[in-house]
Amino acid sequence: MHLLLLSNSTQYGRGYLEHARDAVTGFLPPNARLAFVPYALADHDAYTAKVRTALADAGIDVRGVHEGGDPVARLAEADAVFVGGGNSFRLLSALYRTGLREALIERVGAGLPYMGASAGTNMAAPSLRTTNDMPIVQPPSFAALGLVPFQINPHYLDPDPHSTHKGETREERLTEFLEENDVPVLALREGSWLRVDGDRATVEGERDARLFTRGAAPREVPAGSDVSALLTVTGRFDTPARR
Repeated sequence: MHLLLLSNSTQYGRGYLEHARDAVTGFLPPNARLAFVPYALADHDAYTAKVRTALADAGIDVRGVHEGGDPVARLAEADAVFVGGGNSFRLLSALYRTGLREALIERVGAGLPYMGASAGTNMAAPSLRTTNDMPIVQPPSFAALGLVPFQINPHYLDPDPHSTHKGETREERLTEFLEENDVPVLALREGSWLRVDGDRATVEGERDARLFTRGAAPREVPAGSDVSALLTVTGRFDTPARR
């Protein structure tokens, strides 16, 4: 399996995908036909055009799965797939509705390179449960693609000791998740990403990640770290995820 899972697609002060440009172009096959899944945002055409512009000078042929008919057929024509960010609930609902969820599981499992950003990275986990998003729609299930056996939390924000906000911090919310589910959570700060090639997984990018596990304090995972052991974990959710 070949995965590039970005915490974010836009870094402050830079253009779309600019902060991860080398990682993206190094991951995608040369002159790839890239199937772009735009369903996390409402305007699919504008979103696809944004990705197409960002990757045009790299020789990547970006094709929206919503363009020209059956999204599953568009995926079948592709050399790689990119699932973009936005609202994770809207995205997962669309994957179920279009049949892309099952098609992605099959094709990525057979070797199709999968790139995700934000909500698209959430989709690679077994469940939607560690997303930061508001449930603006209700998908048929929280079961996502399960391309990796652990959970991911993109856009991870460290607790601010000077904040007067009384709502839960991201750390507290992930701790609550682990009270109910015994599944590791890899928290990706903005500017970081996870690269998976077969049985090897590496945290990469400009910032470190953070790993949450039940019964232990969160620990830092420096960029460049091998986290391949996470690919062999057996997680336990409070109810079985449905496929």
